[in-house]
Amino acid sequence: MKFGFRIPSLSKRIAARTSPARFVRHNLGFKAPRGMGWVTNPKKFMYNKVYQKTSRGCMLSMVVWVLILGSVYIVISCKII
Repeated sequence: MKFGFRIPSLSKRIAARTSPARFVRHNLGFKAPRGMGWVTNPKKFMYNKVYQKTSRGCMLSMVVWVLILGSVYIVISCKII
């Protein structure tokens, strides 16, 4: 199990969208409704549930750091003047 930041991968994103299994499943209509992952693959469902709760996206932390540094800069600049 990975803990920490997610690292986006363009190659994995493309591979997931162009896999033969996905092509067959979508064209033949063998899709389960959203939220029914526990029926189709319970092991993967539990792994993804834990992963989503224990990791954060990298963009979230970047936004938080920008907000913190921006507010520190504003406070410092206000005290000088």
